[in-house]
Amino acid sequence: MTEPAAPTTSTTGTNTNPSSPASDQQRQRPKPQKQNQPRQNQGGNGHSNNSRGKGGTKPRGLERDTPEVRLSKTLSWILRHRASSEGIVMRKDGFVKVDDILRNGRIQSLGLTLDQLKDIVQADSKQRYTLVHERSDGTSVASSAVAGDGAGEGVWLIRANQGHSISTVKVEMKPILSLDDIPSKLAVHGTTREAWASIQKQGLSKMMRNHIHLAQGVGGDNVISGMRRSSQILVFVNVQKALDAGIKFELSDNGVVLTGGDEKGFLRPQFFDRVEDAKMRQALAGWEGRGAIDNKAVAMGSTVS
Repeated sequence: MTEPAAPTTSTTGTNTNPSSPASDQQRQRPKPQKQNQPRQNQGGNGHSNNSRGKGGTKPRGLERDTPEVRLSKTLSWILRHRASSEGIVMRKDGFVKVDDILRNGRIQSLGLTLDQLKDIVQADSKQRYTLVHERSDGTSVASSAVAGDGAGEGVWLIRANQGHSISTVKVEMKPILSLDDIPSKLAVHGTTREAWASIQKQGLSKMMRNHIHLAQGVGGDNVISGMRRSSQILVFVNVQKALDAGIKFELSDNGVVLTGGDEKGFLRPQFFDRVEDAKMRQALAGWEGRGAIDNKAVAMGSTVS
């Protein structure tokens, strides 16, 4: 906004003549130039983000989220989707060095330590991560089996057990060759009403991820890996029918049923057994499928504690 010309005074009073030299000087006064200041990270220590490698310093999640929730969201986001863009080298099996994670700006802003990371992995109800200490001879030991701080030669590694969108990651899974290979004999996908509008026509899509995720039951009071608690629609999949049609399924380390779908990445509606309203636990019209499912058995499913 242009500043108004300051009034000039004379012995006879205020000068209001717009063509006076004083007014011309006011109009021609150059605007002050903004000086470029170096951008600082959230820590406010004056160092550039480059001191922490690639990526930013703002953690994932909302401001109202607890630090623990933001840490979990940030960790899974990096390990599943953004390791490379954050300057972290990821092996083909999905493992990254814990040192690289702890040096990441977003993680550093939350003050994570190795001991805290061990606690997070052990306490995670959905068993999202695997944390191991890889020795110099190439053998790996689970974090729970390492005494103390794991002192000695070797390196700490961590990975997400599933949910990757990074196509080069090939986490070893257990092949599902028949329904008997699924402990609960169930495979359920939770979704929203909005998404169901297209799913009922096109089927489930892996979208940007490597797999479509299916839980071995319905959450209820227990925690079920592979399904969000906020799910509004439950899609029960006929795994055996899909297997017979050539669709491949796998079982992750934390019990999630995974499939890449058909050649276009879809699991088509022809493989849906039954579709229910998650809250009412009643079948949607036209999707009654094989009839009522034992809700108690479904709720038990394959719970993870």
